[in-house]
Amino acid sequence: MKNTAFTKFHQEAGAKMVPFAGYNMPVEYIGITEEHLAVRNKVGVFDVSHMGEFWVTGPSALSYLQYITSNDVAALVDGKVQYSCFPNGKGGIVDDLLVYRYNPEKYLLVVNAANIDKDWNWCLQNAGKFDMKAGRDLVNASDNIAQLAIQGPLALKAMQKLTKPQLKIWNITLSRFWNLPGSKM
Repeated sequence: MKNTAFTKFHQEAGAKMVPFAGYNMPVEYIGITEEHLAVRNKVGVFDVSHMGEFWVTGPSALSYLQYITSNDVAALVDGKVQYSCFPNGKGGIVDDLLVYRYNPEKYLLVVNAANIDKDWNWCLQNAGKFDMKAGRDLVNASDNIAQLAIQGPLALKAMQKLTKPQLKIWNITLSRFWNLPGSKM
C-alpha cells in the first residue's frame, strides 16, 4: 500500500484511512454529512495525490494529444485544463483524463489512479506514430507529484490568501501540483 506525501498529516488530523487504488487514503475526518456540508457551503481540501500524472512535451506534443484524446486540445490556452478521454479506436474508451496546457509544447495529463499503468501503456503504444519517446517526450511522473484539490464556494477566497496573482475560476476544481524530490519535470 502506497502513501501520499500528505498521509502523515491525514493521520495526525485523525482521518479514517482506507485502501483506495493501491493507496492509503483518507475517507473521512469528522463525519460524511458534516464534511459534505462544509464543501457545499464553504471549502474542502482533498488529497488527490494518488492520481496519475504524465508529462507530454516537445514539438509533436499537440499533434500527439490531438490523436490520443477525444477533445480539441488546440482549443486550450496556457494555464487551462480540458476534460477528455482516450478513445480506443474501436468505438470505446480506454479511460477519461484531464489535459492541462502549460505552453504549446508542454502538457500534463492527469489520469485515474487505478488505471495509471493501463493509461501509460496506451500512451506509449501510440507514441511511435509521432516520434514521441518515453523519458524524453513522455514522462510518467505519477510517483513524483503530489496534488490537492480545493472545492466549494469559498475555494477561490481561500486560495487567494495563498498567492499574490489574482485568481479566477469557472466551475472547475482548483488544483495545485507539487513536484516531489527526484521529479524529472
